[in-house]
Amino acid sequence: MERYVCIHGHFYQPPRENPWLEVIELQDSAYPYHDWNRKVTAECYAPNASSRILDEKGRIIKIGNNYAKISFDVGPTLLDWMKKNTKDVYRAIIDADHESRNRFSGHGSAMAQAYNHIILPLANYRDKVTQILWGIRDFESHFGRPPEGMWLPETAVDLESLDIMAEFGIRFTILAPHQAKQIRALDDPAWQTVERVNLDTTRSYLQHLPSGRTIVLFFYDGPTARAVAFEKLLSDGGAFANRLIQNFHGEPHIPQLVHIATDGESYGHHHRFGDMALAYALDFIERNDLARLTNYGEFLEKYPPDHEVIINENTSWSCEHGIERWRSDCGCHTGAHPEWKQTWRKPLRQALDLVRDALVPLYEEKGVHFLKDPWNARNDYIHCILDRSDDPVKAFMEKHACRELNDEDRVTAIKLLELQRQAMLMFTSCGWFFDDISGIEAIQIILYAGRTIQLGEEIFGQVLEGPFLEVLEGAVSNLPAMGNGRHIYETNIVDSRYDSKKVCAHYAAASLFEDFPEKTMMCAYTFERKNLRISEAGNAKLILGRVGLRSQVTCEFAKLYFGLLHLGDHNLTCGVAEDQDDSLYQAMVREITEAFDSADFPETLRRIDKHFPNSSYSLKSLYRDEQRRILNLVLGSTLKDAESVYRNLYEQYAPLMQFLTGSNTPPPKSLYTAAEYVLNADLREALDEEKIPTRRVKNLLKKTKLLGVSLDTDTLEYTFRNNLKRQAEKFNSDPKDLDLLKNLAASAELLRAMPFKTDLWKVQNICYSVLQSHYQSFVSAADEGDTNAQEWLESFNIVADSLSVSVIPDQR
Repeated sequence: MERYVCIHGHFYQPPRENPWLEVIELQDSAYPYHDWNRKVTAECYAPNASSRILDEKGRIIKIGNNYAKISFDVGPTLLDWMKKNTKDVYRAIIDADHESRNRFSGHGSAMAQAYNHIILPLANYRDKVTQILWGIRDFESHFGRPPEGMWLPETAVDLESLDIMAEFGIRFTILAPHQAKQIRALDDPAWQTVERVNLDTTRSYLQHLPSGRTIVLFFYDGPTARAVAFEKLLSDGGAFANRLIQNFHGEPHIPQLVHIATDGESYGHHHRFGDMALAYALDFIERNDLARLTNYGEFLEKYPPDHEVIINENTSWSCEHGIERWRSDCGCHTGAHPEWKQTWRKPLRQALDLVRDALVPLYEEKGVHFLKDPWNARNDYIHCILDRSDDPVKAFMEKHACRELNDEDRVTAIKLLELQRQAMLMFTSCGWFFDDISGIEAIQIILYAGRTIQLGEEIFGQVLEGPFLEVLEGAVSNLPAMGNGRHIYETNIVDSRYDSKKVCAHYAAASLFEDFPEKTMMCAYTFERKNLRISEAGNAKLILGRVGLRSQVTCEFAKLYFGLLHLGDHNLTCGVAEDQDDSLYQAMVREITEAFDSADFPETLRRIDKHFPNSSYSLKSLYRDEQRRILNLVLGSTLKDAESVYRNLYEQYAPLMQFLTGSNTPPPKSLYTAAEYVLNADLREALDEEKIPTRRVKNLLKKTKLLGVSLDTDTLEYTFRNNLKRQAEKFNSDPKDLDLLKNLAASAELLRAMPFKTDLWKVQNICYSVLQSHYQSFVSAADEGDTNAQEWLESFNIVADSLSVSVIPDQR
């Protein structure tokens, strides 16, 4: 067969970590998920690892790993996050690359990506080298092989970047069709100017580079890619497959590759169930022998390019003005606010360029006192980023240090390298992509700038914040309340900064509710407790302690002691000081404990202020997740009081509300609010019980319908989904346990009664897995008269039917 199909998915999220803590803080805009990485994983990355194919009745007949059949790249910072936070999805992606090697003649489908998605043509030469090299090394650490291809962020391209990629062994990349300028056959001296009609995207092209090297370029099918992204082609998997097949031209004897490249998030996040359309299209093409699925590496081995190309430099796939979207008000925007201006883009880039360029000579001058070659050391620093444990850091220092470094010098050397990492993170492309500087993506890169500036001031004593803010002040938001870049920096970044004392205050606050072991890890710090005293008086708590803490990133070490008073609500005061003298610590403990034991809380606060001058922290000082945890605990009792009041109102006036509703008379707002609060609370509690009281849930749903009460569907769906998941996982650990299966069956039958759709992805996966591994053995046992097996099958069939999983083998 000379006809091949390849679908490439560019899976990417910007790095979102607080650069002082190295963790993603709570993002309320992603509710009910903790943050956007988790939300998009649930909607896209995970579904593509176990995507469904349905029969004509809408039942699942097959679940497969889409990644194994397509070409894909996953952003390095995203894949590193997955490895730590969603191990099952991470493992499925790694396994898919292994499977694709068997499928596609030894060529893995995973491609590398420039490290943190900066627009390479706008970067200086050294940053291009580091971004490309870090992307390669990160890829190798995950997939255990060198990459054949590399994705260019936003497909933004210039010859210098391609040349660097080729120097490091990259054989090919993918570009948009409008990025080709001229083409010719290898044996034809005449160049043709590329227009839409004469670029054959079904073949590969050779690009000659300034160094004499070459790289292969694949130009994807633009109209079909646009149809996937913007024209709802993913609403029908069959139509998607047919659209791909229709793009083969009428010369069947000539090898042809029909291929598209799109954001991977199209398959589930941007378009719900897009992963299923992808899975169906791939299966349809294979099953009907319409073409052979392949990846770029395999196609390139079989059919080397017989044409060459000259690219349009400084172009990208998402900006019709080239790369202006990332440095000017070019007119490109998301479409959400067409009236807004993006004049803020230019001063934002100018401010970041100012910081980066000011630090280059300082880094070189200081770096040579610790590192043989500061820039070569930066290129190799990726190994420390990937593994912060002692051995890799020690090996790195042995290789790159210009002399034997003491602890203080080693910290300085690492901080120099961290400064360079942050200085590249602040150029992550998403900071400019969206419509306003007040968006979370722009704020994130300004956070990285804040960390870069802080490190620069610590290492060099160079004050960069003032000049940076002067330029940033010109980046005016479209939202008057947000002001400009300077205001955003001062209101968002300053409070996000952490030092050892502030991190210690976070540890002290967390100790209110958690009994930590003597050694524990929190965010990017290791804590070793030396002493801890907890006193209680009613709702009030006093915590006094000593800790040693070490940054896992910079290796900085601090010995601190602290005193924290919590009065049982949101009032929390904590002081932190350097632990230099045991007598000072003991004196602090005696004086503060004496006041607290007398229940003299004002005096306790005064003594905390005395022993910790200029180092006082409140609830607002804490890491956002810890803030929310404490507030939720505080609000718990408050909400119980509120619920009691609402419940009294509801129970007293429920009959009247029912009468009013039946008479088409809207109930008073206060009564409606009471009913809404109580019924939602009761439903949430029932759906969270280990054994869901199904009759009670149905009665509550009936009441909400009768009274016309609105449901908090996001919270209820999330609660119900997680309960089903817990039950399914427990059943999966012991699939022969009939009681667990019956409990799951009863809960699953509730799905039909729910006035909202429930995300059943994880539960369906478990059901399908048990179906494949155990179902037939129970069928055989039941046929032989085993009554337990018959009961098991009856309950399992209820679960499968409720989850729309077919128990009939795929006969296609």
